[in-house]
Amino acid sequence: MLELNRVRAMFLVNPLRILPVSFAVIIVIGTALLLLPISTSGNRETSLLDAIFTATSAVCVTGLSVVDTAAHWSVFGQGVILALIQIGGLGIVTVVSIAVLLVSDRIGLSHTRVLGADVGTETYSGIGPLVRSVVITTLIFEVLFAAVLAFRFFVSHDYELSKALLHGVFHSVSAWNNAGFALYSDNFVSFAGDWFISIALCIAVILGGLGFPVLRAMARQKTQWHLWSLHSKLTVVTTLVLIVTGTFLFLVLEWSNSRTLGALPEVSRPLAAFFHSVQTRTAGFNSVDTAALGEESLVVSIILMFIGGGSGSTAGGIKVTTFALLAFVIWAEFRGDRDVNMFGRRISEEVQRQALTIALVAVGIFSSATLLLMMLSDVSLSIAAFEVVSALSTVGLSTGVTANEGSLSQILLTVLMFIGRVGPVTLAAAITLRSRPHLFRYPTDRPLLG
Repeated sequence: MLELNRVRAMFLVNPLRILPVSFAVIIVIGTALLLLPISTSGNRETSLLDAIFTATSAVCVTGLSVVDTAAHWSVFGQGVILALIQIGGLGIVTVVSIAVLLVSDRIGLSHTRVLGADVGTETYSGIGPLVRSVVITTLIFEVLFAAVLAFRFFVSHDYELSKALLHGVFHSVSAWNNAGFALYSDNFVSFAGDWFISIALCIAVILGGLGFPVLRAMARQKTQWHLWSLHSKLTVVTTLVLIVTGTFLFLVLEWSNSRTLGALPEVSRPLAAFFHSVQTRTAGFNSVDTAALGEESLVVSIILMFIGGGSGSTAGGIKVTTFALLAFVIWAEFRGDRDVNMFGRRISEEVQRQALTIALVAVGIFSSATLLLMMLSDVSLSIAAFEVVSALSTVGLSTGVTANEGSLSQILLTVLMFIGRVGPVTLAAAITLRSRPHLFRYPTDRPLLG
């Protein structure tokens, strides 16, 4: 009883500890299950590092793999991965909420703000219904997309009904949670010309990456744009701009690349460019060989992966709202405006500092990890940066070096996936909780800049 009270006290003092601990426990359980002989196909063996890497990638909804998901894992192993993806996808909102409620007889204001930083509410009374809404919404969309994909696999690709349902469910959950795991050795390269499957996966990824606060606003206010919150407007507009821009750039840069878009019929190239643009926003599926992308396309992919998806979603990155806010800050500074205004609203200096902190911390981790990966493995700067940002932003795209590098490199990527999934929410909540008034202020001064 004494030990239980100590544990309760530890989390009550700092409720932010619940998030990384919860995810770590799920990863340990997933690793143990993947190490079971029943999880592998045939006579294959799974090393401890491979199991940890795969479990972390699934729980953190990343999609990076060091083994062939389709060939290495049995149906049971693939089921474990699917369960880890589902738990990891829902974990950000549900695990935190449930864990806090379990260790606390009551929730104080600071604890409510921790949850509110993630689920989009600042009132305790709204957390329970919101969590239920998140779970129900997730299940409804996953069932819907599973049915759509299973129908296509069954009718157009001659899958048996059981196989069509299995592939439909697996890829629906993987797409909605922006995980990027696929039951094909080449991911979705074989389906590059299938408009039905490609569009269905992209819609699932986009909706899942918008975030539940945005989906809730869209469900309530529908097309009444003036009633949408600033967050919803900013997320939707920035997402559309990034998808269109990415599609155009990939189409231009890869049109004549005989190893990517150039290998496809001209009518299928816009689809493949759109698919890649959507997937770089933290989903991780690919319909062209990522390793064959040109240097310019790798740079574009790195930028899109770094930005990521919407806040309160399963997507990673610094989030589109952070990126858009900083872009408005720069624009206001260029114009000499005193305030930063967006969609008829003024952004407080506190929020501007929070966005800058999140972005700069991400840049610091990204730069340090890229240098470290180059030191641990014989890869170029662009390849190292691509693999690092893919892990850190929980994207899952790879140029193929992840599975071929040494154990130290894989350990580094494993840590980055964990940081990328847990870190941004923890950091954002920590910044929110540390906001406090001061009894005095120092005199102002102005150092030289530039």
